[in-house]
Amino acid sequence: MTTIGHFVSGKRVDGKGERMSQVFNPATGEQIATVQLASKAEVNAIVKVAWEAQSAWGATPPAKRAQVMFRFRDLLNQHIDELAKMLSAEHGKTIPDAKGEIARGIEVVEFVCGIPQLLKGEYSEQVASGVDTFAIRQPVGVVAGITPFNFPAMVPLWMYPVSIACGNTFVLKPSERDPSVPLRIAELFHEAGLPAGVFNVVNGDKEAVDALLDHPLVDAVSFVGSTAIGQYIYSRGTANGKRVQALCGAKNHMVIMPDADMDQAVDALMGAGYDSAGERCMAISVAVPVGAETADRLIAKLTPKVQSLNVAPYTDPNSDMGPVISREALDRIKGYIAEGEAAGAKLVVDGRNLKLQGYEGGYFLGGCLFDNVTTDMSIYKNEIFGPVVSVVRAKGYAEAVDMINSHEYGNGTAIFTRDGDTARDFFSRVKIGMVGVNVPIPVPVAYHSFGGWKRSLFGDHHIHGMEGVRFNTRLKTMTTRWPSGIREGAVFNFHSGSDTKA
Repeated sequence: MTTIGHFVSGKRVDGKGERMSQVFNPATGEQIATVQLASKAEVNAIVKVAWEAQSAWGATPPAKRAQVMFRFRDLLNQHIDELAKMLSAEHGKTIPDAKGEIARGIEVVEFVCGIPQLLKGEYSEQVASGVDTFAIRQPVGVVAGITPFNFPAMVPLWMYPVSIACGNTFVLKPSERDPSVPLRIAELFHEAGLPAGVFNVVNGDKEAVDALLDHPLVDAVSFVGSTAIGQYIYSRGTANGKRVQALCGAKNHMVIMPDADMDQAVDALMGAGYDSAGERCMAISVAVPVGAETADRLIAKLTPKVQSLNVAPYTDPNSDMGPVISREALDRIKGYIAEGEAAGAKLVVDGRNLKLQGYEGGYFLGGCLFDNVTTDMSIYKNEIFGPVVSVVRAKGYAEAVDMINSHEYGNGTAIFTRDGDTARDFFSRVKIGMVGVNVPIPVPVAYHSFGGWKRSLFGDHHIHGMEGVRFNTRLKTMTTRWPSGIREGAVFNFHSGSDTKA
């Protein structure tokens, strides 16, 4: 049985405590590893390592940091097959899905290969007589990242390459449910030439999280996960004087207008609702067809596709969807399905009775589809985080928009239509952070920024792109005047740039 520790000062290290957590293969339900959970004292020691390494790394020219990022990108591409198999074994998602996740993370590494350009400052000459001003962005110091189980490669890669390229050092606390990929990627990063101590990985649970939130040498915290935990992290972190970005839960709607290409909409909904077993914050979990005729066409075309989903372990090359992450997750999702039935929603496709020969202990669930869902039902209001799509029928376009704007979450949404005027109005009116037009999962590319509105985000900055650079740096402004330009004695008031006095 493999025992998984931490990555500190450029190498793997064993934990010093006795607390452990089990790692399971979701396809079989069998334990495949044990992960050591760090104590507060261990976390404090790792943060000190990062703090001691930050001064030299922050003083490293951005062009040299970029050289490390170029080599890191190449190593990730070389090892993508190895990483994908490792990821799928602990998470359960299909190999193509795992490779796609890693590829999206690599895009962020490619983005920060241009960090010298991204950190260019601003300069203003002659803001007053003989006075010049310039502004630069400098690293914040030590940054901590707390990441979820559903994207063990991509979400951390959204955080630490930007942070480290900006001159910070980083302590990552990944999910203890699938910890192997973050540790392997840390080894590759060090192989790329990253100095020891700049990037560290500590495995742990709430004790480790709280230690990071409370440590005086941690300057900023980046989090992705549920809203309840995100709000806790934001409140505790900011109370301790830290900069915090917390990207949280979602309930993403897809509006289908009567003029939409229904085949395109159905195919998009299949991928957006059921890929990765629906365990992603940008999954489309609510379809909103406008008009009864549109809804009937949607259900007629969608039902057989959901029924024909090939649910199988990642070792099956024809698998469309793997298991969910844990027994607890499976039971929670089934509980929501029962609540939906009890509330009066029509369960058009029921995937609860799925059985796979040889994988009876796995956490498999077939695709589920509800019709006639109403906005007062728990399956509509709450993030299920599973392969469950709810169809909520809207009588008109205005009702669909109001439905989206009234929900507490504001992560992503999409509209399918051929009408440009409707699409433009939709983009303008919805109170959502990321919007797609005939694009079901509008996750921005790496050089744009990812983040929601309302209770889907706590903090002022979105992740990666230029928002990521701003989160990971502090603005410093300098105003200068040299003795040779001073032509006056003592000054008792502030001269503005428009002052005509020589």
